[in-house]
Amino acid sequence: LPSEIATSIEGGLRAAREIGYPVVLRPAFTLGGTGGGFVENADELAELMKSALELSPVGQVLVEKSIRGYKEIEYEVIRDSNDTAITICNMENIDPVGIHTGDSIVICPSQTLTNKEYQLLRDSALKIIRALKIEGGCNIQFALDPLSFKYFLIEVNPRVSRSSALASKASGYPIARVSAKIAVGMRLDEIRIANTPASFEPTLDYVVTKIARFPFDKFAAASNMLSTQMKATGEVMSIGRTIEESLLKAIRSLETGVYHLYSSKFDLYTNDELMEYIKYGRGDRLF
Repeated sequence: LPSEIATSIEGGLRAAREIGYPVVLRPAFTLGGTGGGFVENADELAELMKSALELSPVGQVLVEKSIRGYKEIEYEVIRDSNDTAITICNMENIDPVGIHTGDSIVICPSQTLTNKEYQLLRDSALKIIRALKIEGGCNIQFALDPLSFKYFLIEVNPRVSRSSALASKASGYPIARVSAKIAVGMRLDEIRIANTPASFEPTLDYVVTKIARFPFDKFAAASNMLSTQMKATGEVMSIGRTIEESLLKAIRSLETGVYHLYSSKFDLYTNDELMEYIKYGRGDRLF
C-alpha cells in the first residue's frame, strides 16, 4: 500500500496529498490502534494528526492509503530454521477492513473464499515468512478486494499476537510452545504434538467464531461506532459444526441478555432509521 511516515502535521498533509484521500493514520508503537483513524480531507487530517503524534511515544505516524471495505483475511503461519513453513489456520473477519481486528467478528476457517483465493493468500503468506526469515509463529493480515483477485498486505506480526491465541485455541495447535522450541533450535519435524509431528498442518472439521465483548452497557454515553481504534474489553470464542451453531453459541456467551440474532432495542426503529444506523460498524451491528 502507498504509505509514508510523518513526524509533523505539515508532513502528514504533504504525504496525504501525494497518496490521495481518503487515508488512514496509524501512530507508531501504540496498542490497539490507539490514536489512529480514517480521514477524508485536510481539515480532518490536521485534527487527528495532532493527537496521533502526541500519543506515539516516538512521535511518528504512518499515513497510508485507505482500503476500507475490503475483506480482511488472516493467516497464522510458522517456520523453523530448516525453512519448513506451514499454515496453521486462516481466519476471516466478518467485518471489512476499517474495523480493528480485536473488535471484529472472526470466523475460522474462512467461509466465503474460493479455493483460488484461499491458495493465493496462503502461498503469499508462506512466501512472506520465508522472505523475512522469521523463525516461529507469525500472523499475516491481508485485505482482499471482494470483486477481484487484487489484494494488499496490511501487516505482519512476527510474534504470538492476539490473533495467534485465537488460532491456537481454534486449531488445537500450541503455537507458543512450538515457537519456544523452535527458538532453542528444534525443527518442526522434531517437535511432537500428541504423537504427530508439528510439521503437519491442522485440519478443521468445525467452525470457530470469535465475538468481541464491548463495555457500552456500562458506558452508555460512549460512542459505539467502531473504527481502527480497538474498543473491546474482552471476547468470547465458540465451536460448532456449522457457522449458525457457532455464531449463536458465541452470542449467548456474551451474557448481554441477547440469545439470538434479535435485540428488542431495534423494535421501534423504522426501516430508514435502521438503514442509517447500519451504515457504520457498531458494537450491536449483528442485531
